[in-house]
Amino acid sequence: MLALSKRGQLAVGIVLVLLMAITRGSHFSTVNLPGASWAAFFLAGVLLRPRWAFPLLFLQAVFMDVMTVGWNSAGHHCMTLAYWMLLPAYGSLWLGGRLYAGWHREQPISLLVLAGVMAASALVCQTFSSGGFYWLSGRYPDPTVLGTVERLVNYYPKYLGSLAFYVAIAAVLYLGWQLLARQRVAEGRQA
Repeated sequence: MLALSKRGQLAVGIVLVLLMAITRGSHFSTVNLPGASWAAFFLAGVLLRPRWAFPLLFLQAVFMDVMTVGWNSAGHHCMTLAYWMLLPAYGSLWLGGRLYAGWHREQPISLLVLAGVMAASALVCQTFSSGGFYWLSGRYPDPTVLGTVERLVNYYPKYLGSLAFYVAIAAVLYLGWQLLARQRVAEGRQA
């Protein structure tokens, strides 16, 4: 199981909040990074123990979205009843992260488990977010199951790629941190 110190969790939490702030919406148009919202929720599930991290990140996402479209633009294309499908969508990422955290072992096989859990969580998230928008937004007069599948085929790979990009960076950083910690322990024994 992954277990970060409280200080480590605080640092990770700050990084995730900042990363989502920088990559969500058009607030920082000079930053050309893929959206990190999915990764923020998944990694929060993996690395942050407090359950209140999820609602905090969700409130941040809602606040940023409202600020992007403006308080007076509640009728914006994305701001429909379907918007609230982001709650179970992001919840599925967070829950997937929590599941992986419990299954994690300090062994290379954990990378395969991580990849599988991440892909499955992302598929559920995409189904809720894209499927929810397709069925509940009122923008598509005659939604069909085939139309939902077409949306998944179209959008899932892009969103999974962005999620995998950030999770891979986090995995490399975690591995580096683990190697550094082991090296310090070994040096301490030699001294």
